[in-house]
Amino acid sequence: MASTQIGSGTSQHIGRIITRAIVTLVMVATLNFILFRIIPGDPASLLLGGARSSVTAEQMVAQQQNWGLDRPLFPDQVVDYLWATLHGDLGFSFKFRGRQVTDLILERLPATIALVGVAQLIAIAVGVMLGLYAGWRRGRAVDHIATGASLALYSTPSFWLGMILIVIFSTTLGWLPGYGAYSPGATIGSLGWLPDYLRHLALPVTAVALGLIGQYVVVARAAMSEVVTEDYMVTARAKGLTNGQMLMRHAFRNAMLPVVTLITLNLGYVVAGAITVEAVFAWPGIGGLTVEALNARDYPVLQGIFLLLGASIVVANLLADVAYGLLDPRVR
Repeated sequence: MASTQIGSGTSQHIGRIITRAIVTLVMVATLNFILFRIIPGDPASLLLGGARSSVTAEQMVAQQQNWGLDRPLFPDQVVDYLWATLHGDLGFSFKFRGRQVTDLILERLPATIALVGVAQLIAIAVGVMLGLYAGWRRGRAVDHIATGASLALYSTPSFWLGMILIVIFSTTLGWLPGYGAYSPGATIGSLGWLPDYLRHLALPVTAVALGLIGQYVVVARAAMSEVVTEDYMVTARAKGLTNGQMLMRHAFRNAMLPVVTLITLNLGYVVAGAITVEAVFAWPGIGGLTVEALNARDYPVLQGIFLLLGASIVVANLLADVAYGLLDPRVR
């Protein structure tokens, strides 16, 4: 009976979280549509090459009718946009004429996922373990060194770290390339392409991972420092448990609660943060596409990218809420 009630409570908790996430996604999509409609500039003029003086009024009206820009903004254009977005249709690019925004984003997304994914794995493995150990050994030399280094990394912008890495390891030492995803003339799919790709990936991954490591060390160290002072830890020591038993049975799981939340949230936010790093290293991901779209005032592409970033943050929050509820029954 009790297990049935617990299962029902968990299902209701997850249901509420999913409902909130869906509502938030709709609000994000609507706001995303409105923001790009109030930006100065006429989409019809951009579609005609940006030269308003060289086209007739009839051509301008025809272009507006062709793209549905002559219809009322509310509710016609908003509803059409939400309906098209629900079906994966984000429109067509102004700069890359004839290309769908969805295709452009999907084309650049793997490079960003590779950058962010590898950086996250490195940061989690190094930052979380180092932070937990520093918190467990608080007041010792390892705690002071780890805390000082992590605070310095946490407060340093990733793009600045990227430029320093380029100066040291690419320009000065010449060990690693600092531009692009592969060398000129490299054939994608050949045996030599993957090692070349990984060499180009090394510096951008390091720049993103260093900032994340500092963040994870600070949070994990603070969580573990708080856990070791709890009454149940004192009771566990009084029972004769060894340090290893106390760490694994009591301290580790409770200290991981805020860390798990941070990890899931970073899955969404780090995609947006990696845009500046991609711009520094000319990495052909979402960041590079964003810069190109900004320079060309390509509103549909920017609209699609911002929607992707907003949706990734909402989904990350959803995962954080679900994970926290599973790890801590008091939340349910």
